[in-house]
Amino acid sequence: MSLVEDRGTAAPADTFRSTDPANGALVAELPVHSPDDVAAAVARARDAATTWAALGFAGRRTRLAAYRGYLARRMHELADLVHRENGKPHADALLEITLAVDHLAWAGAHARKTLGPRSVNPGLLAANHQAVLEYQPLGVVGVIGPWNYPVFTPMGSIAYALAAGNAVVFKPSEFTPAIGLWLAEAWAAAVPDVPDALQVVTGLGETGAALCRAGVGKVAFTGSAATGKKVMATCAETLTPVLMECGGKDAMIVDDDADVAAAADAAVWGAMSNAGQTCIGIERVYATAAVHDAFVAAVTAKVAGLRPGSDEAAAYGPMTMPSQTDVVRRHLDDAAATGGRAATGGTITDGYVAPTVLLDVPETSAAVQEETFGPTITVTKVADAEQALELANGTTLGLGGSVFTGSAKRGMDLARRMRSGMTSINSVITFASVPSLPFGGVGDSGFGRIHGEDGLREFTRAKAITRQRFALPVPLMSFTRPEGAADALARVMGLVHGRHR
Repeated sequence: MSLVEDRGTAAPADTFRSTDPANGALVAELPVHSPDDVAAAVARARDAATTWAALGFAGRRTRLAAYRGYLARRMHELADLVHRENGKPHADALLEITLAVDHLAWAGAHARKTLGPRSVNPGLLAANHQAVLEYQPLGVVGVIGPWNYPVFTPMGSIAYALAAGNAVVFKPSEFTPAIGLWLAEAWAAAVPDVPDALQVVTGLGETGAALCRAGVGKVAFTGSAATGKKVMATCAETLTPVLMECGGKDAMIVDDDADVAAAADAAVWGAMSNAGQTCIGIERVYATAAVHDAFVAAVTAKVAGLRPGSDEAAAYGPMTMPSQTDVVRRHLDDAAATGGRAATGGTITDGYVAPTVLLDVPETSAAVQEETFGPTITVTKVADAEQALELANGTTLGLGGSVFTGSAKRGMDLARRMRSGMTSINSVITFASVPSLPFGGVGDSGFGRIHGEDGLREFTRAKAITRQRFALPVPLMSFTRPEGAADALARVMGLVHGRHR
């Protein structure tokens, strides 16, 4: 069973090649790790997990700080690799790495407060007991990462899983495996006393499937919904729990009183940066009739200044995965066939998609309903923000979204009712840069959360402990309890709770 697509480059059976999407140049040739290799990595990680967990919150925080320090000192080195293997501009790669380092810092600093033992109210029936809640690590967490943000996205699982006391085995995308290997080697250099707490296995779909079957405590997956279903099915064989982040079709609402220039600038960045290969990128805009024409004019003007390419002056790079170009082309064709038109762009040349603004595209079109994952955006005129919200909520995907309005109250109301895991008001994608906020979707965008306190707890099991402090004069949970004790308890509960209607 294939969990991820093969790059399709010729290589010996036991290796595969990672190439620069801009020119096909070889970046690295890496091993295809077999199920036995993966099982061995998980076994090493399981041994390391014991040592790692025993370090405690303080010990892990110190070592996570060393890791982020190592990354921070070598940001340009890593960004150069990201540029070559993923295709995004060096500056965008630096931004991605910066976000990852910030999340590493937050996870290490907040793990104790979030996960450490604490007493909770035992309630009336157990008033003679102390009740303690704590969150214990799962042991080994498997992470299957994506190629579009090959540092930041997997680090949202890796950093929080490590901070929670787990060891991690990371399977990077076969399109960006050298980046994954770099991250693991950086860990070994920064944390030499527990190098196996973070390991990388490389390969294609079977390697990912082997990780799912290797007996890890949980698998965190980022990718398409279709591939996510395959991952879930494989994990179900061993009842391995999963965290699913499966992409989005994020919408922006532009209300009557919005700052049109700011909305247009944000929409263009949200749609076109990273060649549109952003799960929380803006793919749909619903602008009210009062601002639609001005918004389209502003967006079109901004897009005119964008140029894809592999040089430093380019706004964004090539499509990282060749087959994704076919998806973009299909959506462009379907939009045109159903009555839509391109205000600008609409062409694909040598793996580069021109920045494209689509108008008059029906809501039933694939370009509106399916994740495009390219530098395209649809703009639809609506009567008001309520209609915009209804249409924004009209897909099966629900990851992020954005609302532009001059009213703070209106913005919060629309954001709350948007069917998404996250929403930004008067900006785009901001929620991803806030380490204390959880990140994840609803519907076909998946379930579970990374980042924030929810992200730390995602990689733990809740442990409940009660400790009797003193014995009750009348034991209730005993065969020696006096006759009538239960009736007396019922009368007490009636007095305490029965008055509520």
